[in-house]
Amino acid sequence: MKSKIVILSLLLAGASTAMAQNEGTKERYYSERFQDNIFISAGVGAQGNVNPDNFDYGFGDAITPLISISVGKLFNPIWGTRLQFAGIWSTLYSKYNSAGTYEEIKNKKYVTLHADALLNLTNLFAGYKEDRLFTVSTFVGPGLTFAKAFGNQKNINALINGSVGLMGQFNVNKYFDINIEARGEVSPSMFGSKSSAYTDGAVSLTAGVTYTFGGKNFVTCPQIDESAINDEVNRYRRELSDAQAELAKAQNALANAKPVTTEVVKEVTIAGPRAIFFEIGRSKISDQGMVNLQMAAKIIKANPGKKYKIAGYADKDTGSAKLNQTLSEKRAQVVYDTLIEEGVAVEQLELVGFGGTSNMFSKDALNRVVILE
Repeated sequence: MKSKIVILSLLLAGASTAMAQNEGTKERYYSERFQDNIFISAGVGAQGNVNPDNFDYGFGDAITPLISISVGKLFNPIWGTRLQFAGIWSTLYSKYNSAGTYEEIKNKKYVTLHADALLNLTNLFAGYKEDRLFTVSTFVGPGLTFAKAFGNQKNINALINGSVGLMGQFNVNKYFDINIEARGEVSPSMFGSKSSAYTDGAVSLTAGVTYTFGGKNFVTCPQIDESAINDEVNRYRRELSDAQAELAKAQNALANAKPVTTEVVKEVTIAGPRAIFFEIGRSKISDQGMVNLQMAAKIIKANPGKKYKIAGYADKDTGSAKLNQTLSEKRAQVVYDTLIEEGVAVEQLELVGFGGTSNMFSKDALNRVVILE
């Protein structure tokens, strides 16, 4: 229980420090796409295990090699996160018998997993510069230590750890950085009741290289002009107030308005009889007759509920009765066809040919006609 309290206190202290340092800072850059600023790191170095029994025996003998591999992402030039795997083996000693002698425990399959929150202190306080040669960052986070515990060397146990550290980065170019990293971590003791302490600590120092996929790429955040926004809000408020006043004025005028009766006059075209005259012995429509038929077609289409009769005539005094009958039918037919071509419906027309049985008018030329009525 005490070891968990120590780890939690360490994490909270690191997180509080990072938040206090960042408070009031206005970040001007960010990663535009999720795949931007993803990186991978590799490092080598050494780790020293910190335990009261190690101090008694000799701290130098507890220093072992360390290899680390990290994968992470920078959200902006100040904040980022990463997942780091580290370890090879560790050496610890424990005072476990009544004689006060020590036993060396070497964990050859020692692995530590860290989940770190990254805070770039240089960019936080001095502002981001793309070509800056060197930056200093701090990191903090929880993790898991996988190791064989004392008294149970066959099974690998997972021990919760917490760590904080500092990292210096040399900016080689857009893609590569050289890292120097120091980390301090604490976890429950793998010796349990055989140890003089409830926790084990470790201090590590590594150097390595970082590669950023696609290169470091940050874009500037758009600056918000609060004054311009306030001006726009005030303008819309004024326009809304004016519109409400106009609406109230219109409603008041409508309430006091007297009914007005408007007389609407619509002109209705009435279809009356129309005559299309022909030359003697012919059934071809003249230009004047075509104009007359086009006007008649407009009137007929405007009165779809009415039906019209097309009656053809010939001059009785010219030609035989048989010839005049045929000629009158041809004249009626050509008028009928012309009206259909002008868009008149078939069901509105009735076709009749009267021949030359009688003269309706006093002059022979007037009887060579088709009457539309």
